[in-house]
Amino acid sequence: MTISVGDRIPSMTLTKATAEGPQPVETDEFFAGRKVALFAVPGAFTPTCSARHLPGYVEKAAELKGKGVDEIACVSVNDAFVMGAWGNQAGAEGKVTMLADGNGAFAEAVGLDADFSKFGMGKRSQRWSAIVEDGVVQSLNVEEPGAFSVSGADYMLGQL
Repeated sequence: MTISVGDRIPSMTLTKATAEGPQPVETDEFFAGRKVALFAVPGAFTPTCSARHLPGYVEKAAELKGKGVDEIACVSVNDAFVMGAWGNQAGAEGKVTMLADGNGAFAEAVGLDADFSKFGMGKRSQRWSAIVEDGVVQSLNVEEPGAFSVSGADYMLGQL
């Protein structure tokens, strides 16, 4: 069942790359008491994700934070090392927190997983975004397969 507006983000552990190595990120703690602009992508270093999705949030980070967003986070079914390298390459440090959903458990828990096996990528996340306040989904934008129109930073800015 797909997560909906008004639902709470599931309690689980994601991972973030740090200078000390991979660190667990508990969703309950991460979202508690804050407004988070969360977006998910099918994969780090993939064409649309690298050319448009992540760069849009990096570029618009100050504008999003100026509209009350406390944190911007990107989640993908990749390991923390890949997410860290992708964030570094994209200039995301200090702007977008890169969260790894290594086994796809988060994508599955929110009901937004997808099978990309025909592209040799296995199970991944759909492309989507949400505004999450204190752990509760306030808006949810799920892309049609192959599209990039409602999950980007510009669209989210219009929702704030």
